[in-house]
Amino acid sequence: MNMVDQSSKPSFTDVYGATYLLIEPGSFLLGDESTSGHPTEQPACTVEISEPFFFAERPVTQAQWTDIMGVNPSKYQEGWSAGLRPVEQVSYDDVVVFISRLNERDASTSHLGMAGRWRLPSETEWEYVARAGNTGRWWFGDKDIELDEYGWHAGNSGGSTREVGLKKPNAWGFFDMNGLVNEWCADQWSRSYEGGRSQRPHVTGDAMKFVVRGGSWFTESDSTRSGSRSFAHREKKSDGLGLRLVWEPLEATVEAEPTQAVSSSSIDQS
Repeated sequence: MNMVDQSSKPSFTDVYGATYLLIEPGSFLLGDESTSGHPTEQPACTVEISEPFFFAERPVTQAQWTDIMGVNPSKYQEGWSAGLRPVEQVSYDDVVVFISRLNERDASTSHLGMAGRWRLPSETEWEYVARAGNTGRWWFGDKDIELDEYGWHAGNSGGSTREVGLKKPNAWGFFDMNGLVNEWCADQWSRSYEGGRSQRPHVTGDAMKFVVRGGSWFTESDSTRSGSRSFAHREKKSDGLGLRLVWEPLEATVEAEPTQAVSSSSIDQS
C-alpha cells in the first residue's frame, strides 16, 4: 500500500458548517486479501487513486438536505438536534436531484481559489478513505470490541440514528465511516472485483442497482467493516440509507491557500 500522510491537509467549510478534507493520490488494496471475507469482496486488487478530491468529514445532514430540497424525508426528525442527524430515506434518484441542485446553486462558488463540482464518491474512493492507510477489518484493527468508540451499529445505537460526528474519527479525520447510515456510491453494482477497479465509478450496464457502503445503525458490526459492501435498488428508501459528498476540483492541480500550503515533501511514500 502506498501510504499517504493526510494530516494537516487543505480543507474548506461550506455554508452549513460542513468540512471537506483534501484526499491526495495514493494506492491501496481494495477488498479481502485473506479470502476469508464475503465473495463480493474478492478478488482483492490494487487501486490507484490518481486524482485528488475533497471528501466530506461527515454524512449529509437533515438540515443541509432540507435547505436544498425543501423537504425532509427522514424518519428520525424528533428533537432540537434532529437537523444534525444524517438525512435518510433518500433514494439514489433523490440524491441525483439533490446534487444537481447543489451544483446549480454553487455554479459560481469557488473553494480554495478553485472551481469544482459536487458528486458522490466512487466505491474505491470511499474505501480508500475508510481504510485511512490501514488493512484491517476496520481502520483501527480487527477487534469489534473497539467499534463502539468509532461507530453506531445495532449493538449501541439505541434503535435510531444519532447526530453526525459524535463518535471518534478515523485516522484521516472522517467521522461515521463505520455505521450510522449506509452511504450511496456512484458505482453500479457488481458481485465481485473481477477485472479490477480504478478510481472512477464502475459501470456494468445495469443502472438499477448501486453500491452502498458503511453499514448502519441497525446492522451488525460485520457490516460496518471497511471492506464490507452491499447494494440497493436505485429507488430504495431506508431509514439506514443516506449519503456523503465529494467535491471535485475542476483544475488539474489542487493548491492550498497560503495559510494551508502543503509541499510535495509532506507526502510520506513509505
